[in-house]
Amino acid sequence: MPKSKRNRVYSLTNTRKKGSERKASLLQDVRDCCDQYSNLYVFSVENMRNSKLKDVRTQWKHSRFFLGKNRVMQLALGNDEAQEYKEGLHKIANFLRGNVGLLFTNEDNSLVKSWFESYYEMDYARSGFVAEQRIALEEGPLDQFTHSIEPHLRSLGLPTKLEKGKVILLQDHVVCSPGDTLTPEQARILKLLGFPLAKFEVRLLAHWYKDGSVTRLSDHTPCGGYNSHDEEEEPEE
Repeated sequence: MPKSKRNRVYSLTNTRKKGSERKASLLQDVRDCCDQYSNLYVFSVENMRNSKLKDVRTQWKHSRFFLGKNRVMQLALGNDEAQEYKEGLHKIANFLRGNVGLLFTNEDNSLVKSWFESYYEMDYARSGFVAEQRIALEEGPLDQFTHSIEPHLRSLGLPTKLEKGKVILLQDHVVCSPGDTLTPEQARILKLLGFPLAKFEVRLLAHWYKDGSVTRLSDHTPCGGYNSHDEEEEPEE
């Protein structure tokens, strides 16, 4: 007779041990980088996309990025002047709130700032994104679509029909307006139409130099946190 799953006992010891080891490793990695690199930046990510952040890391492979685990990174840097690992780091720790990360680099400060100020990538917006522009469709044929997708367009809320094998929009339709919080249906329509509204960018918030000086670089306040998929991302070389 098979054993009931209800009677099984699971041990969390190994899971907790691995979690503690990972946190200790992250703490040590951050402190090692404080010794190895001249510059430390706190950055926020707007419209997080793992694939695009991976591209940034590739272009800055000579530097180190850390994401998520803000409390562990704060502990590594020091939460106050008495506990800080190096002079000035507790001021940087105060910026570790919300959707932020750390960048360690030996590149010149002016080069770092100019690169990130000019870098961005457009991507398709997801549900919950707040639209900044008006996207509207005019009544008539939607030649970019094949007949097979018409039922799907209708299910997303577009007033369409098939006419002689062509997808026809029965009336003018506003997909989104400035200030709209996109629904999953709106986000899907915009992607099908080929309108990438979300700007992926990395904003530098503060800079620490090895002499202990700290400079605020932006008044931007990050919101939220990384989702579970992003949060568990490990530090990369």
